[in-house]
Amino acid sequence: MTTSETPTVALVGPGAIGTTIAAALHEIGHTPTICGRSAHERLELRFDGGHITVPGPVRTEPAEIRGTFELVFVAVKSTQVEATAPWLAALCNENTVVCALQNGVEQKALFAPYLSGGPVLPSVVWFPAQRELDTSVWLRGKPRLTLPDTPATSVVLAALHGTRCAVDVAADFTSVAWRKLLQNAVAGLMVLAGRRAGMFSRVDITRLSLGYLKECLEVARAEGATLGDEVPQEIIDGFHRSPPDLGTSILADRQAGHPLEWDSRNGVVQRRGRVHGIPTPISDVIVPLLAAASDGPG
Repeated sequence: MTTSETPTVALVGPGAIGTTIAAALHEIGHTPTICGRSAHERLELRFDGGHITVPGPVRTEPAEIRGTFELVFVAVKSTQVEATAPWLAALCNENTVVCALQNGVEQKALFAPYLSGGPVLPSVVWFPAQRELDTSVWLRGKPRLTLPDTPATSVVLAALHGTRCAVDVAADFTSVAWRKLLQNAVAGLMVLAGRRAGMFSRVDITRLSLGYLKECLEVARAEGATLGDEVPQEIIDGFHRSPPDLGTSILADRQAGHPLEWDSRNGVVQRRGRVHGIPTPISDVIVPLLAAASDGPG
């Protein structure tokens, strides 16, 4: 795939992850066209040692877009993909690379109905960023993405070259994506408990989490992921090392009364388990509770 040395870039969804990417690009002088539901005159990213202000405006009307882009980052929740359809129609042509900055392992299938044949590039996002009450974003770690080794990846590498956001290219992207999914899946327990990462210091929560992760691991392997028996403990050890007040996006959505990404983060394990004939007894409890917390009724 050929592209210009500095591809033209748009970004849909200036939330925590989107603001981080926009700030990384703006810092090196490649400010993207920013699109979203709410009008903002600027975006603010804070991190240890400083902050970056990204000038707006955030565009809110797809009809305002004049011309398509070589690369479109989409940083919306999996529950919001359908709502991006007007933006994708305005921003993309048949050659546009759409890089999905979102949770889950099903990005290609989610976006395919809304595109005219251009490549969908899934990613794994490895940095904790959270939106604050003043609408700024607090970045609590070094930003890093993992991408599959495909021709479309070169466009993202060109766009993010020289930025503070590191990019890894994984030959075995399936394993990387499923490992992150396991981490996201067990983080869903925070929604059910209404607690942050400190809850994993409890012995009973650690025991439950390890059982759930082993269940998820079996499904991941059936889906082609090469992950060792040590992965569940490594993920729990990571939560044990995390700041006790560290949250997760699905917990923030629950506290705000927003729809939850329960299907892409947790339901997928149950669904794919059924396809492979793998029992998922813990998922069979967790998934309905998360679905009810998200969608009701009641």
